[in-house]
Amino acid sequence: MSNKQIIHTDKAPAAIGTYSQAVKVGTTVYLSGQIPLVPETMEVVEGDFTTQTHQVFRNLQAVAEAAGGNLQDAAKITIYLTDLGNFQLVNEVMAQYFEQPYPARAAVGVKELPKGVPVEVEAILELN
Repeated sequence: MSNKQIIHTDKAPAAIGTYSQAVKVGTTVYLSGQIPLVPETMEVVEGDFTTQTHQVFRNLQAVAEAAGGNLQDAAKITIYLTDLGNFQLVNEVMAQYFEQPYPARAAVGVKELPKGVPVEVEAILELN
């Protein structure tokens, strides 16, 4: 894949494993899952579920911008929740970061996530 470009920004948390924040191939950008880490401290943001979900979307936005786009370029997002009871709260937060037409989306209930957080979101962007 000679057209694969690794995306990195200091405005989002550094990778905590063997992965890149995002990879751009042609006009498609694959954003790795973001959890509610504060980029400057690499600590989980303090606060309730809604506060943590806002941090996740701010992190995704920072990576999207580093790739030359924004969250409105998302074609698909996947949300991982340790409690599907928070589904409606995710909808409320998401509405503050996306305008219609909304991206395709999946919400998946999982047993646990890195650092014990309740939410992780990944995205695929299509840049024009």
